[in-house]
Amino acid sequence: MTRENWDDLRFVLAVAEEGSVSAAARRLGVNHATVLRRIAAYEVSAGMAVFDRTARGYAVPEPMTRIIDAAREVDRAVQAVGRALRGSQAPLSGEVRVTSTDSLCQCVLAPVIARLRVLLPHLKLELICSNAHVDLARTHADITIRPALALPEDLVGEAAAVLGFGLFRRRGAANADWLGLSGQAGSSRVGRWIEENVEPARIVARSDSFLVVRELAAEGLGLAAMPDFLGAEHPQLERVTGVLPELAVDIWVASHSDLADIPRISAARSLLTRAVAEQATRLRGVPGAA
Repeated sequence: MTRENWDDLRFVLAVAEEGSVSAAARRLGVNHATVLRRIAAYEVSAGMAVFDRTARGYAVPEPMTRIIDAAREVDRAVQAVGRALRGSQAPLSGEVRVTSTDSLCQCVLAPVIARLRVLLPHLKLELICSNAHVDLARTHADITIRPALALPEDLVGEAAAVLGFGLFRRRGAANADWLGLSGQAGSSRVGRWIEENVEPARIVARSDSFLVVRELAAEGLGLAAMPDFLGAEHPQLERVTGVLPELAVDIWVASHSDLADIPRISAARSLLTRAVAEQATRLRGVPGAA
């Protein structure tokens, strides 16, 4: 169907649905003569009359109802395309709350959030820093970015990168003490490894934050297991090999299933996933360093 055919056919559809040329003209915002001209043009193009002209108005004869039904379907499709285009062009606005661990918030996500602000300038972003899992079901946050072995069933998202772990100590230090992990960090994969493989008497201090553990290690208190990039990027730390096995966990970017399709949240999650994925090499660290 050419554009001219559809332009004429929408006049035919308006007359069929309104029942008169005058009513169709009002609906389309044109004058009476324009409607008559476009109907005539379509009938000439089609090689047949579409309407029965009666004293009561324009009636569609039975053989022509299929044409009107088809025109109605085309009109619905055209309107749907228009709505989709308008929706894609409309600025995404509102609040988006993103939650992540303190390590990711402070060392990874600040520039990512700044970039998101440029790409989606009408969004108001809140970054919630918490090592405890935030309940997305109760809308404490819209998007979570967290290391986890698997994504809970009520969340929708994808693994954007892999977080690798390494063992570090203060440069030149030789003590055999360890730093332990508590809270949510203690229940992590590396936290459980420490509990299972390090004698309690050798653990001189603990923290629920990898950032705090890193600073304690930099002060020379002992060996510290942490996300590899945290230790590798600290000028006062050195890597210790041959002790910690290769440990890694996926970093998920996800939303609760009830929120996942909301346009502003879906768009923000997609951009966050892409931005985190671009740092995959840094976040993975040095595989097999142990």
